[in-house]
Amino acid sequence: MIAWSLGTNRKSVMHALLHANEHERKPFIRKKPLFLAIFGTLDGLAKRAKNSFVHAKLYAKEVDHMIHHARAGQVAYGYSIGMLCAEWNIPFVPGDLNNANTFSFPMRYETVPGASGADVLRGGGEAFADLMVKHAQKLEAEGVRAITGNCGFMVAFQDYVAERVNIPVFLTSLVQLPMLLQMVGRNQKLGVLTANSAALGDKEFALVGVNDSSRLCVQGMEVFPHFNDVVLKEKGTLDDDKMTKEVVQAALDLQKANPDLGAIMLECSDLPPYSKAVHEATGLPVFDWANFIEYVYNATVPHGYNGIV
Repeated sequence: MIAWSLGTNRKSVMHALLHANEHERKPFIRKKPLFLAIFGTLDGLAKRAKNSFVHAKLYAKEVDHMIHHARAGQVAYGYSIGMLCAEWNIPFVPGDLNNANTFSFPMRYETVPGASGADVLRGGGEAFADLMVKHAQKLEAEGVRAITGNCGFMVAFQDYVAERVNIPVFLTSLVQLPMLLQMVGRNQKLGVLTANSAALGDKEFALVGVNDSSRLCVQGMEVFPHFNDVVLKEKGTLDDDKMTKEVVQAALDLQKANPDLGAIMLECSDLPPYSKAVHEATGLPVFDWANFIEYVYNATVPHGYNGIV
């Protein structure tokens, strides 16, 4: 016997009818037409159709009255996040911030001519502060809702740029540090894998609000030969297997030296492709910049939720 209700999904009803045997479906068809079994009475069907038509007209009316204005000289629209990009000679693989496939949304990449990524990475980023502001203001004028960067050492001008635009700015992955230190608890430490440990210290931590770095454990990737060739020397070739092994080894070294490690954060914009491998090797939560950018995107373009109660 098949039980029917007004709330039954239409596809489910058709599927059940087609697969029921003769003695089950014939009595059902004799007693009541299928559309009435789904919708109830003819009056009920008419009311539903009328309501649907009214809602459709109201929606169309709202859409018809949306007015948009062009921005002079702008050739593309719809970008929520903009990225200020220092110049590099690195093949950016999926997962890297500079690979568009990394994100679930369109990223507005803004090259900043003259801003050397190598100089920023070595701690000389302050020289590019005004140049970064100019391009950040350009992105804001285009309508982006938040601005990020492509090197964690852009921390040097994080505040300087943020104070000169009116949208959220997170040029460095290091802005996550205060939150992550709270998350792991005072009895644990937070590991930081960085591209250049020589340029990352208390000064940089203080710029993002961390005045006590005693629970931060830093491991530099510059001591690993392939990473050094790819990121610091910018030789232009990346071997994914070699890079994965080096990043995983760096994380394991960090964990071995700090048994009380509660989580790992990847400072470098080139490290998110290896988050999964680091997690599998260490068993620890791994926070990377790409996922943080997705977090900010969802704050600037909130989505609705569907389901049942």
